[in-house]
Amino acid sequence: MALVECKNFSFKYLGSERLALRKVNLTIEEGEYVVITGPSGCGKTTLCRAINGLVPHFHRGYVGGHIYVDSMDTREHTVAEFASVVGLVFQEPENQLVTLNVEREIAFGPENLGVDPAEIRRRVEELIDLLKLEHLRDKHPHEMSGGEQQRVAMAATLALKPRILVADEPTSNLDPKSAERILDIISFLNKKGMTVVLVEHRLDLVAKDATRVVLMEDGGIVADGPPREVLAQDICERIGVGVPKATLVYKRLRDKGIVLPWVPLTGEELARAVKEALGHDNA
Repeated sequence: MALVECKNFSFKYLGSERLALRKVNLTIEEGEYVVITGPSGCGKTTLCRAINGLVPHFHRGYVGGHIYVDSMDTREHTVAEFASVVGLVFQEPENQLVTLNVEREIAFGPENLGVDPAEIRRRVEELIDLLKLEHLRDKHPHEMSGGEQQRVAMAATLALKPRILVADEPTSNLDPKSAERILDIISFLNKKGMTVVLVEHRLDLVAKDATRVVLMEDGGIVADGPPREVLAQDICERIGVGVPKATLVYKRLRDKGIVLPWVPLTGEELARAVKEALGHDNA
């Protein structure tokens, strides 16, 4: 069985008239980097919450179908049971920061799981180093910038050693430099073997690292596949997804009868593709 498997999963929040998720079928294998994108209100955040069990245990409502995470049915196991399997980083990091300083924040989760103190200390130091938090070690989380808070929230999540990192638009309130730093860390973790599920609209920054892009609309999945396949589809622009600029150029050239050898996701790839195409023409 896949690490995450959604089978005809539907959910409607208590008091809502419409389904937030409708018959979602999705499998995520260990080690994948899956980017979930789509217009506002399409169900991305609800899907994140469903993968770690917050839906339906914390957010109540109608549930149809099943989600299995590490072979556990999210309807039959508690959120606490998924804590060491799925780590969820929220869009608003201050909502998940609960202690008086960064060091205590990172240690908080493992302490509640009864991890050995020596192991907790090792994890804290490792994550402070990885996420460049040394200068913030004794600082109160609410005295920090949004980018700093997001790195602390990620450190606190990673301290639980989850197999899957689910990050719900972690760059939405960050400046471009802070956003790139967070996304570089996520890419690094994936290359080290962690499964990543990322909700993100800055596809210029993440498409090159992702193994798959999942496109959502109105609570359902409307496209799922490698980034170069999904982002070249017209449906992306129709529903308002921010396709990488290099991919848009590829599509405009294609519409004029100029077909590049591959779908570029970055400016560098576009330059190489154009150069190769011109080289073939000259030949």
